[in-house]
Amino acid sequence: MAAVSFHARSNSFPAARSHPLVSEIDEQVCRLRQSQAASTSSSSIGHNFISLQLVYDCVDQLFQLSTTQQALINDQKCFNELLDGSLRLLDLCNVAKDALSQMKESVAELQSAIRRRQGGLEGETRRYLKSRKAVVKAIQKVLKDVDSKKSTSPNNVETFSMLKEAESAVVEVLECLLTFISQSSPKPSSWSFVSKMKRVAAASDENEFADVDAALKTTKSGEEVQVHLKNLQPCIQDLEEGVECLFRRLIKTRASILNIHNL
Repeated sequence: MAAVSFHARSNSFPAARSHPLVSEIDEQVCRLRQSQAASTSSSSIGHNFISLQLVYDCVDQLFQLSTTQQALINDQKCFNELLDGSLRLLDLCNVAKDALSQMKESVAELQSAIRRRQGGLEGETRRYLKSRKAVVKAIQKVLKDVDSKKSTSPNNVETFSMLKEAESAVVEVLECLLTFISQSSPKPSSWSFVSKMKRVAAASDENEFADVDAALKTTKSGEEVQVHLKNLQPCIQDLEEGVECLFRRLIKTRASILNIHNL
């Protein structure tokens, strides 16, 4: 996965200290981060995707300003960083979309197997958990890569800094989503991103993915497992819709950046 790096320094990008859009982005990002700190349930993650769309409404308006456009035309380094950043965000969205799609398929297969099964759940359980393990392993790799390539160096140019903060907010929400998908039961301590697991567990006991894992490991009742699977299905659907809406929004933002290059 491409490097994720934020807050690169630029001295030629002009500040737009008085423009309300800059302050609005800052306020929206602050509210989003407060929301993330309060809860990381599936519903709160879904709400954070809505908040990100509000952030990027402001970002897109900022890109329409002639002052922003001229600044990017004059500063190729800033332009390239924003363009590269937009591609990294789309890549991370695709990772989340793939993980949710694979889990959705696994849930459907397990439900179908339980409905038609004869005998115990052992075979169906093994297949589901094997697929889930592959998803978790892929997510672990992505989260390690994102964490290892983040930068927190400050930028003294307000407009550019806010645009990078918006990027950072997207990464944080997608990290939270991937961590949520990956949270399992009862042995999260064996995972390399245990600190993220603890943060999610501390913020909320509600995790539909982990509930299915726990049910498969503690019961032989297909009916009980089905109850948890039915709870997980709409959770996956809602998260898929949130990621897809964000993905489309980020494509629009990337198009805005590319259009500036053609001015």
